[in-house]
Amino acid sequence: MIVRGTVRRSAYYDSVTLMQAQQSLRRLPGIVEAGVVMGTAANVELLRQAGLDPEGMTATADDLVVVVRADTEERALDALAALDALLARRPSEGVSPAAAEAEYRPRSVTAASRLLPDANLALVSVPGRFAAGVAREALEAGLHVMVFSDNVPVEDEVHLKEMGSRRDRLVMGPDCGTSLIGGAALGFANRVRRGSIGLVGAAGTGLQEVITVIHRRGAGVSHALGTGGRDLSPHVGGMTMSRALAALGRDPGTSVVVLVSKPPDPMVADRILGQAAGIGKPVVVAFVGPPRGADIGGTLHWAGTLEDAGSLAVQLAGGAPGGSWEPLDRWRITAARRAEEVIGRLAPSQRFVRGLFSGGTLCAECVGLLQAQLQPFYSNVPVGAALMHQGAGPSRAHTVLDLGADIFTIGRLHPMLDMSLRSLRLDQEAADPEVAVILLDLVLGEGVHPDPAGALAPSITRARAAAAKAGRSLAVVASVCGTDQDPQHRARQVERLEAAGVLVEDTNARAGVLAGMIASRGTDISRVDREAAGPAPRESRSGAASGGGESGAGRDPHGRGPAGGEDALINGPPRVVNAGLAIFGESLRAQGVPVIDVDWRPPAGGDREMMDLLERLR
Repeated sequence: MIVRGTVRRSAYYDSVTLMQAQQSLRRLPGIVEAGVVMGTAANVELLRQAGLDPEGMTATADDLVVVVRADTEERALDALAALDALLARRPSEGVSPAAAEAEYRPRSVTAASRLLPDANLALVSVPGRFAAGVAREALEAGLHVMVFSDNVPVEDEVHLKEMGSRRDRLVMGPDCGTSLIGGAALGFANRVRRGSIGLVGAAGTGLQEVITVIHRRGAGVSHALGTGGRDLSPHVGGMTMSRALAALGRDPGTSVVVLVSKPPDPMVADRILGQAAGIGKPVVVAFVGPPRGADIGGTLHWAGTLEDAGSLAVQLAGGAPGGSWEPLDRWRITAARRAEEVIGRLAPSQRFVRGLFSGGTLCAECVGLLQAQLQPFYSNVPVGAALMHQGAGPSRAHTVLDLGADIFTIGRLHPMLDMSLRSLRLDQEAADPEVAVILLDLVLGEGVHPDPAGALAPSITRARAAAAKAGRSLAVVASVCGTDQDPQHRARQVERLEAAGVLVEDTNARAGVLAGMIASRGTDISRVDREAAGPAPRESRSGAASGGGESGAGRDPHGRGPAGGEDALINGPPRVVNAGLAIFGESLRAQGVPVIDVDWRPPAGGDREMMDLLERLR
């Protein structure tokens, strides 16, 4: 086999274009494997792990690296020669002909906002080092902002949120993957029925897990406002969660509020909880991490898991649990039987769980549930006492990784869109004779892969077959976060996974506990289940079930009187300026949301020195 590559200096292409070029290279005659990525250290290491070692080539994060492995020298060179044609700008898969053939797309957010009457929100998904500038331009144009982009410095996040506060505009993000506003799903979001439960989340897949539980339990969602994963850090101080919480407190269509976050800073969490206790509505608190034993009382209700948060919210909103859910006491018996069947087929050497997650909060939840049972335990998500894993290197002992972490998403698509990274890691984990079970999440909805189960099933089948050939049984456990209203249709995704031999559980928490039971050879999980069940809701001091009371409803928590910015946003349908991934604009159009795309290009062609000079001149 022949490996050949090339480096394009300071070459910008959006991550969808890179993925499409990579897929097209793989389809060329004689090409066994291909990689098309930005030249970050993590991406170059991933190329090496895939057998695409760009030997002798040096690259920076601003450079495009393309490597192919072919059966002959001639075919490798032919593939590289075809690169320019493959990278030529073209509509993304699924983009409507009308949108693809549009004669004019403005080059700036400012120009786009003038072309879309009453535009009120900018959705920003450009590469992280450019995102703050685009978001700042959107705020200056009078728009609320949702920044999907990650890899944005925290100093820029603080500046943007302070600027948004001064202008009475909501800044969701950076690293805000999910929001539901007025029934419109932005970024990675699920299709769920409308209802009276509102959510604020410093956790994208955490929001998705809770809203899909609410939907599948028969209730509905008013709004789900993302904040970005660092919002409850000491640096940011919960600025967006505070504003969003106040807005939902004033919203007449919201009777119950759910707060979702990965482990927050304790002092910031205390401030948010103090504010939540005064909005006059019941608030369910789902701060993912090591389980917390006691209810926090009054109008506040602690949820032990994301599943519990959705169930509590439905109950507090006056709904009766619906769907075909198996109660936890019965599920515990079923799970023990499933685990026993798997354990009986394991070799004595098989004892470790390896988790490969696309959702950071789903990963964090499983780390919180399993770290006390399984030792030593490694993760790139800092929860509890788990030992730190950098992410890109080989797994050790029990390892649960968030493959959507920043290190993996510089210059490449998020794993909810591109399954290639998980497929590579699946092969690696299956080759380890000590691995007993692989734990996965599948996240459905708008903006994500159109058929994640179909894309992963061949890799799962291959991994299990490789283990069987080596004389081992390999268990694969998964959950599917979604609904049957999602474009991928949850029931069909579950069927495809089960056909590949996957043990599919109703929720992420249940999948994590089952994987832990298998890896620990049937350890009693009654303690974990009691914590997962969470405390029962109790009568609040201010009439929580009714959502009434006047302790804080209708008032801004900072004493400024009724606020208009967020209220106007959530009370009317969004009208969106989309800067970045075209798939997000197409998703919004399919939902009937007015949207205009920006023909965005990096300033100065992406040349860092010239960009720094332009910024100083600005």
